[in-house]
Amino acid sequence: MERLLWCFLVLISFSSLSGQTDLHKKAFVFPKESDYSYVSLKTQLKTPLTAFTVCLYFYTELAPIRDYSIFSYATKEQYNEILIFWSKGKGYSFSVRGREVLFHSPGNADAPTHICATWESASGIAELWVNGKPRVRKSLQKGASLGTDASIILGQEQDAFAGAFDRNQCLVGDIGDVNMWDFVLSPEEINAVYNGGTLSPNVLYWEELNYEANGEVFVKPQLW
Repeated sequence: MERLLWCFLVLISFSSLSGQTDLHKKAFVFPKESDYSYVSLKTQLKTPLTAFTVCLYFYTELAPIRDYSIFSYATKEQYNEILIFWSKGKGYSFSVRGREVLFHSPGNADAPTHICATWESASGIAELWVNGKPRVRKSLQKGASLGTDASIILGQEQDAFAGAFDRNQCLVGDIGDVNMWDFVLSPEEINAVYNGGTLSPNVLYWEELNYEANGEVFVKPQLW
């Protein structure tokens, strides 16, 4: 009987770290630097991406200290299929299919930050919105399409498919409200998301998120 109870408790503990979960008003917390703590997000894409929008909140004190990864979407063909990355002294680096553009920003270590990144293949236009305000649009990978067999990682940058993490690029802090669409949101829609709307995300939906947490990652109430 005791053995059965122990097995049941182990199963409960494991299920709390993976599966489909409503994370409304919650955040993933990465409390310390490591090369082993990360969250893997699960989704099923049936056709290659020719446009997308990713929106999320994060909160960290690292901006004036070093680089860190915010959102990493890798395929076996291209590890930086989509990468949103903070580059110290430069600002936000936004990569599609291994090519990057920079959006200059001073960063903010004093308050949570909301970002939305958009891209469409037809025009090659890439946009970055920070706390509801757009940066200047850039040109990036016009005509490209993105693979569907993806490893999506929060907390680390992938230098190989689903791995090769570098602790000097990890996120230390909180991240949440991660949503993704397979189309470009309009400016009005991005502002609606920034003000708390969800607009039915169809790739990643924070309130129905399928994920697996690894290492020292905790789910805690949001600070924003």
